[in-house]
Amino acid sequence: MSKTTDYRGFRTAGARLTEEPLAHLDFHRSSLLGESVHAIHAFDKAHALMLSEEGIVPRATGVAMLKAFRQMEGEGVEKARAEADGGMHSGEHYLTKTLGEDIGGRLHLGRSSGDLIEVARRITFRAHVQRMLAALTVLRGTLLALAREHRQTVMPGYTHGQHAQPTTFAHWLTMFEEVFARDTQRLLSFYGRVNRSPAGAAIMTGSDFPLNRQRISDLLGFDAPLSHTMDAILSHDLEMDYAGVLAVLAQNIGRLADDLFLWSTIEFAMVELPDRYCGTSSIMPQKKNPDGLEDIKGVAAQSLGIVATVMMAEKGPTGFPIMERRNSQAILWDLGRGLGVRLETLGPLMRDLKVRVERMRALAGANWAQVTDLASALVRERAIDWRTSHQIVSVFVRQNIEAGITPDKATSASLDKAAETLGIDAPGLPDAVFADAMDPAAFVRRRGIYGGPAPEAILREIGAAEARLEADAKAVSALGEQSDKAHEALEEAISAHLAG
Repeated sequence: MSKTTDYRGFRTAGARLTEEPLAHLDFHRSSLLGESVHAIHAFDKAHALMLSEEGIVPRATGVAMLKAFRQMEGEGVEKARAEADGGMHSGEHYLTKTLGEDIGGRLHLGRSSGDLIEVARRITFRAHVQRMLAALTVLRGTLLALAREHRQTVMPGYTHGQHAQPTTFAHWLTMFEEVFARDTQRLLSFYGRVNRSPAGAAIMTGSDFPLNRQRISDLLGFDAPLSHTMDAILSHDLEMDYAGVLAVLAQNIGRLADDLFLWSTIEFAMVELPDRYCGTSSIMPQKKNPDGLEDIKGVAAQSLGIVATVMMAEKGPTGFPIMERRNSQAILWDLGRGLGVRLETLGPLMRDLKVRVERMRALAGANWAQVTDLASALVRERAIDWRTSHQIVSVFVRQNIEAGITPDKATSASLDKAAETLGIDAPGLPDAVFADAMDPAAFVRRRGIYGGPAPEAILREIGAAEARLEADAKAVSALGEQSDKAHEALEEAISAHLAG
């Protein structure tokens, strides 16, 4: 069979259409494939093998196709498919140009652009999810290791942007480990939905050829074929699902970046970033700008726009949104890839973060955040009801601030004065009790409650989190192993078929 080197594909003018599409409407350019080219290549091989195994194409034709794809790999898949052009149909173009249309023209038997791009879409999504999950595993491990180190590092906790109560840096770190553990579960749950094969569904009804959908699903590392051919192609809640999962993850790392961004300012001065995550100024020589954190915050903002875009792209009657979906696909691929990169930088950033322990400790008690326990002391020591105790301490704080007295200089006598201002008998707390109630470190030590910041409570939390992380890491590793084994199985099956 002669080669058809000038083959330009089924959309060439002269068949259904009489004119070439405008350049910006030519959606079947190989330059638009990006990293999904390898998923398309794998699907082409698996489909050709299945067609040959099932006798849907002559064995000799299947062997020729598979040999040509191996040849393509020798040339470089991305390069060869770019030269063949045809976008997602670049495999057909390549076969036709090298082997002729009698062979190349048989590759697409039983397939559609619908299942071709949906397979590539899902394989690309799952690759990004695997990358994010692996990076989350590293990040969570780093947070827990830091938490062990900083169990005694007392710092202020904030509500409304104001000092609220003393806590520890370890408590903050383990909070974010909890957050990222939930992100891990969301991604693992999504993975179970994305890792189903649409191959063989064609554009909605499957095919009248006896395709072996299970075979292709196995060869491409999917858990199983999707059970409904129309649902496989024309239901796209999966994209909306993914946009939501990614947006939540992006907001979570954005909040962590917001905290560190604030704490790295001169006014807070509680942490300092490693230089490689920072930039400087072209005019101000002293500047050390937290560029890495700003970058993460930017991705978090971008993710919200992506949610709106994806939702709107999928709006419409079944089967109507088709071309709009390409925008959803592109921005979701970009966001998934971008979050993978940012997550991979967060682990080392946290590991090498300079924590200003003494500054944190100084701030923890500098602005009256510990006085919740002074009110508690009145309840315990003098049997005063909580609301009255709360009001006494409120007056105590106000009067000391008005007098220019800082928490470390305040006395039990000033608490008595506050009570008397309200017409209440002076509680007369012993100095030792008063001092203990005003100690931020003691405040933290008293919070040994389940989930609290006391060092022993944090140790319990770390132990439970480490066990959870170990289980998650095994699950993440299994996903990668499944993909690797499927790739090996596909190559072994092709080699066996060629050896026939």
